[in-house]
Amino acid sequence: MGKIYVVGIGPGKSEMMTVQAKEALDKADIIVGYKTYIDLIRDDYSEKEFYENGMRGEVERCEKCIEYAREGRIVALICSGDAGVYGMASPLLEVAERYGFSDVEVIPGVTAALGGAALLGAPLSHDFCVISLSDLLTPWEMIEKRLLAAAEGDFCIAIYNPSSKKRADYLKRACDILMKKLNKETACGYVRNIGRDCCEKKVCTLEELSKESVDMFVTVFIGNSQTRISDGKLITPRGYKL
Repeated sequence: MGKIYVVGIGPGKSEMMTVQAKEALDKADIIVGYKTYIDLIRDDYSEKEFYENGMRGEVERCEKCIEYAREGRIVALICSGDAGVYGMASPLLEVAERYGFSDVEVIPGVTAALGGAALLGAPLSHDFCVISLSDLLTPWEMIEKRLLAAAEGDFCIAIYNPSSKKRADYLKRACDILMKKLNKETACGYVRNIGRDCCEKKVCTLEELSKESVDMFVTVFIGNSQTRISDGKLITPRGYKL
């Protein structure tokens, strides 16, 4: 019987992948993943065998991992960022449970909230939450409820999947919801293509953010009531007397 590693490969560049993640990929006989993520590491592991598929192929991907592991192979199921943050750890463990397979190890990675926050300064230095605007698996009514609760609790917020071709206005909708509770001058920012050569970043107010054009490669950051912009960086104070 083989083994399955569920590996978060980080936001993009190989230097942002953890040593533990690299060791798991080195051990693997076969690397399984969404095509876009396989392409990020293919050159570094050209001697490996790969299995890739497209969007909405997550369950099939997990079932293939079980199949390969039962053949006695070491499998690495990869996803971007961290395997447990909107990643493949949960579906793989659910499928493994259904098939009675237990030799699974989850390898953490640098999620977009952390990689993007570092580029913007320190926007998540106090209590924060992560919310996805994708309503593919979560009803919009629940997303709206979570946005309002986060604003009510004065959390810093990292927003994943802010917009897509089919959801072009979702970030604006989210900002309009947040402005029911938050000051329109709340310090915000976003990063596109974290950890990749074409990376872009910007800081702005919440009102300005509502007018920005973003896509699925963008991670958005909403500050709390204490977050400020200083020298082009977002700073959320920890509360120390300085």
